[in-house]
Amino acid sequence: MGNFGYIPLNYEQIDIAAGTYFPSQVKAYNNQAFMFWQRAFFQRACSTMIIKLPKRWRRYKDFFYWCLFAYGFVGVSHDAVRGDWFNPGTLNGYDFYYQPTQFILSNPNIKSGEKQIYEIGTQCEIIKLTPDFRGIFDIITYCAEKAACMDVAINTAIINSKLAFFFGAKNKAAAAVLKKLFDKINAGEPAVFFDSKLANDGTDKDQPWQEFTRSVKDSYILTDLLRDFQTIINMFDNEIGIPTIPYQKKERLVTDEANSKQLDATSRAVVWFETLSNSIELANEFLKLTGEDALSVKLRFTPEETKEVSENGTQ
Repeated sequence: MGNFGYIPLNYEQIDIAAGTYFPSQVKAYNNQAFMFWQRAFFQRACSTMIIKLPKRWRRYKDFFYWCLFAYGFVGVSHDAVRGDWFNPGTLNGYDFYYQPTQFILSNPNIKSGEKQIYEIGTQCEIIKLTPDFRGIFDIITYCAEKAACMDVAINTAIINSKLAFFFGAKNKAAAAVLKKLFDKINAGEPAVFFDSKLANDGTDKDQPWQEFTRSVKDSYILTDLLRDFQTIINMFDNEIGIPTIPYQKKERLVTDEANSKQLDATSRAVVWFETLSNSIELANEFLKLTGEDALSVKLRFTPEETKEVSENGTQ
């Protein structure tokens, strides 16, 4: 029997895994909703930067975006076999200004004996998204966890809003009648009928069932949850540079609010843009890329566009 690399967990292992996570009943990250929003937020983040790559790299544009936003940086260099190339890797060493001095390439296609350690500035350059060489999955994960938890609350509210009343039946015959009546009502029949003999118990004349009602309107919180859910999405958009307006803000924003919103929505995006622009400039010089073949980047949403959205209250 071959080794497929998979061994099912037994009860003790599952108990340890669940029991050492606090709170043990909340698994915010290990679910489909979290993975959905993690993927969605990653793609939203990628949309904020328009990066133009050399023609020979355009086939690998998706991988370039993944490296920048997930890992935070890529190394770029040139060799006789591959020509100009980019790849993720690790950093090593530091100089007088505490900046890394070496880029270590780790790729399964690198053959034994091929160069893997490159001196930054002379043998390679680094294209980075953030000043600290980190990606933005902390932002993505932070908001995806909240969106996933809110998603559960929304689903629960949708289910609960469907239940307007329930009955307690005195016997099995009465319960069977109630079930059949509700089946017909839910099937869309405009009127349903039952034997009037079942309206009263034959021995004590008591009602065969008790009705319990509640006001769905008084406990309907779905609209509040959806508004809060949109607030989480807006919070993420503000972090990455997508212009938004407050969900509850129906009137025009005053000038001070608009200016504050503009700074809030573009602060990080501007830092990433400047960091990326500076490192791309160094990469172009190192690879001697000019004209149409040079790397370039621009913001999809400029501060001016963000200000216009804030002032007009439209997206």
